This record gives sequence, structure tokens and C-alpha cells, in this order.
Amino acid sequence: MATLQLLGFGSNGWGALLLAGALMTLAVTITALAIGAVLGTIVASAKLSGNALLATLGHVYTTIFRGVPELLIIYLIYFGGSSAVTAIGQSLGYEGFLGLPSFAAGALAVGIISGAYQAEVFRGAYLAIHKGELEAALAIGMNRGLRLRRIIVPQVLRFAIPGLGNVWQLSLKDSALISVTGLAELMRTSQVAAGSTRQYFLFFIAGGCLYLVLTSLSDRVFNSAERRANRSLPASSIGKA
Repeated sequence: MATLQLLGFGSNGWGALLLAGALMTLAVTITALAIGAVLGTIVASAKLSGNALLATLGHVYTTIFRGVPELLIIYLIYFGGSSAVTAIGQSLGYEGFLGLPSFAAGALAVGIISGAYQAEVFRGAYLAIHKGELEAALAIGMNRGLRLRRIIVPQVLRFAIPGLGNVWQLSLKDSALISVTGLAELMRTSQVAAGSTRQYFLFFIAGGCLYLVLTSLSDRVFNSAERRANRSLPASSIGKA
């Protein structure tokens, strides 16, 4: 009974805090995925541009942010960014410490990491487009904008969905590291509840279960999106796409 009370939504329960933490985790991950999509599109375009300098810069970006530990990037963005903002503020006459908002810094850090992975997903998806389709579009006089709208973007999104699902799951788990900034996401709220009640096993298991709920629901969403994207294709060709 005590366990149900601790996990409940009553006056002595921590259920509302854990649920709010799960929603914050979801908000951070969605924001990070959006930031990563923009960065990933830019970097993938650079690597596919044929320009040696742009391709090198894109390669450097993906190498660094896929190779450096995620926690280090979060520290650099949050603490390093706060130090930079404080220095700028002091140069303008402000006194004291000016910290970056935990949500913004965390979402940006995870978004930058996500962008490195999404860049490779988008690049691979573009390379999966059958070259005959692009050649046919050129042959009938499609301009670049029309090719993007009619052929490239729909095909890239279709091929990218499975990879984006993996990136989403990665970002969802990376969001737990943002707890070091003090943001009240799921990991942080689980720590607070566990520390306040001394029920570490109970609340860390509860937090883990909520992460599994989020990942399971995410799998369903991405699987549904993949089926919808492939609904016009013959069943025999989906496995080859």
C-alpha cells in the first residue's frame, strides 16, 4: 500500500512529479530532434554538394559530435555557454552570473548530437534514391525546386524514417544526461523522489518503466509512419527499398 501511495497522485505521492518529468523529457527530445533535423539537413547537403571544403566541414562535424561523449558536449554547451554569456554581460555592464536556461542548453546540446546522426541518415537516404528517377526528372525539364518537392524530399523522408526512429530513441536516452544541468526531466525527478524518500530502487525502476513506455510508444509512431510512407509501394519492394 505504501508503494502505491508513493507512486500515486495524492498529497504524499510522487506520481505527478514523475509524469511532469516524463513530459519534460518528451519536450526536450522533440525540440532536440527539430534542431537536429535542421543541422542534419545542412550538413548532409554539404557532404553531398561536391564541394571539397563543404564536404570536409560536414565530415568534421559528424566525426566530432558522434565521437565525443554526449555528457561532455552538454557540459560545454551549458557551463561553457553560461560563462560566455556572463562574460558578454559583464562587458556590457551587467554584474553577476548569467546562466543559460537549462531547457534551451540541454535541447541545443542533444540537438547538435542528433544533427550529426541525422546528417548521415539523410545522406544515406538521398543516395538510396534511384538515379534513374533523377535523370528522368532532368530529361523532362524539371527545375531544382520541382525536383526537390516532387522527388527528392518525399523519397528522402521515406528512406530516412527507420534511421530517424533510431536517432529519436538515442536522443530520448541522451536527454537523461541533461539532469546534470538541474532541469526537472524524468531522470532528475526520479533522483529527487528517490533521495527524498530513500526509496532508490522503487523510483529508479519507476523512471526506467516510464522511459520504456516512451520508447515503446515512439516505436509504434515510427512504425506507423513507415507503413504509411510505403503504402503505395508493392509489398515485395518494401524490403528492398
